[in-house]
Amino acid sequence: MSAYIIVDLTPIDTDKLQQYSAAASETLMPYGGEFIVKGPIEALHGDSDYKNKVIIAFPSREKASDWYHSDAYQALIDLRDEAMNSKFHLVG
Repeated sequence: MSAYIIVDLTPIDTDKLQQYSAAASETLMPYGGEFIVKGPIEALHGDSDYKNKVIIAFPSREKASDWYHSDAYQALIDLRDEAMNSKFHLVG
């Protein structure tokens, strides 16, 4: 069954965010991850603390979790946290 990592984010540093995004994209391939959508959100009901959302699809929950906990992705955490405020959710 497919699984998704849904990221809520607000940029802090756009240059670092570009660096992080490029590096993070490369880490997805071994896990079958692919971006479904990313961009600004429009809250249709309720408030949102974040300005953007990213949805990444994976072939399974295990692959999604393996990607997030991989050494390659974990090496990007400091850059991620300098680039944006975020929350990551695993669904599916």
